[in-house]
Amino acid sequence: MLEEELIQLVKKITSQKCEKQHIELKKALGGTPTKLYDTLSSFSNQIGGGIVVFGIDEDSGYKVVGVYDAQDIQKKVVEQSLQMEPVVRPLFTVATVEDKVVVSAEISECDIYDKPCFYKGAGRLRGSYIRVGDSDQPMTEYEIYSYEAFKRRIHDELRTVDRATMSYLKKDNITEYLLKIRRQKMNLANLDDQRILETQGISQDGLPTLAGLMLLGEYPQEFFPQLSVTAMVVQGKEMGELGDDGERFVDNKRIEGTISQMLESTLAFVRRNMKVKTIVTEEGTRADKPEYPIKAVREIILNALIHRDYSVHTERSPIRLIMYEDRLELENPGGLYGRITVDDLGKAAADTRNPYLAGALEIMIDTENRFSGIPTVIAELKKANMPSPVFIDRRGVFKVIFYKKTTVQDENSDLEQEILDYCRTPRTREELANRFGFEAPSYFIKTYIYPLIDAGMIKMTLPDKPKSKYQKYYS
Repeated sequence: MLEEELIQLVKKITSQKCEKQHIELKKALGGTPTKLYDTLSSFSNQIGGGIVVFGIDEDSGYKVVGVYDAQDIQKKVVEQSLQMEPVVRPLFTVATVEDKVVVSAEISECDIYDKPCFYKGAGRLRGSYIRVGDSDQPMTEYEIYSYEAFKRRIHDELRTVDRATMSYLKKDNITEYLLKIRRQKMNLANLDDQRILETQGISQDGLPTLAGLMLLGEYPQEFFPQLSVTAMVVQGKEMGELGDDGERFVDNKRIEGTISQMLESTLAFVRRNMKVKTIVTEEGTRADKPEYPIKAVREIILNALIHRDYSVHTERSPIRLIMYEDRLELENPGGLYGRITVDDLGKAAADTRNPYLAGALEIMIDTENRFSGIPTVIAELKKANMPSPVFIDRRGVFKVIFYKKTTVQDENSDLEQEILDYCRTPRTREELANRFGFEAPSYFIKTYIYPLIDAGMIKMTLPDKPKSKYQKYYS
């Protein structure tokens, strides 16, 4: 960070009077804070890292008070950084603001193979932190495990199941699977049945794996009751709103079975509960147009069933599908896996959490129905002239949201004016998303702010750096 950039950052902080996801403030007027380990850990573990600014007193209304000694504070921060695993290498900047000296320490995100970064004095389980809003929170055991699972290539789908034997797999399912795999994989054609089932992760040491039960079992929920889908239709736009007769749910169902069965049953639930319009095409023929593109809905359901986390940490958590008045939400246990980020979805190849499940379903599902990923979802919504999907990855949970086209059209004009009024004072992405009730700032900016920028109604404070974390928007 350049000295001038630090000065501008301090002015922004004192103006907005708050800490943020990437900003931590420390007073440091009487000495270096003795416990920076939680912040050093959380910034090292989050995408993009973060910045610690010394010399601003949060308790005094975000007043610039300066640091006691710029040279010594850098030395003391480095000493604490050496107590981290892996070692943190802060980048310092010193500047003078309001005749007071302030210091910033930029903490870079560490490589995923080194995560989680933790304080050695507390150990990995107690010394690993994650940034949540403007605070540093201890990582859960599952969050720590998720990094270890990726680094060590742990495949939870291959764990064998207590009490289960091969007799719990349905014979007809096994026969059909073996016929298909021998037909599609010639290298396996001459292997005996048991060898094929073992090489493909269906069984291990003569016992069925979790993958085998979820793919070919008679009733997988006998062993894992929560490896299912809970689907519901609720009144209004928020959970808890009641209908005219006091009903909370319009429809509510727990969906069980193998992955293939849950896929079809969940899709049937969505079909049953969404409205379908009959339109006349340019050729004069009638066609049905559902509220949500079926192919896109099918894709996100299948992705959730394949890519959810199947470890012991999440086996008590079902996939949740909720249909609101204005949107459809699908939430599955287990955040994004490996190196992929929300911004990379649909653009880069993703690491696969459950490769054996994914491989088996390529064999079991008809060719024309095979999953093809996020690009299909984006393309289908665009074809239907609907808003782009919203993807949210948050603390071990991944959520997809489809917003209805009519919601955006009906509310667009009023919302546009509200945005313009609110932006008379320059606003950040987070401020705008929070003000208008959107969970994902990136979605709000792309859907509502960029069109206003193109129309010349909104401007950026940093037009040469449109993706800068310091960007603001004003009318």
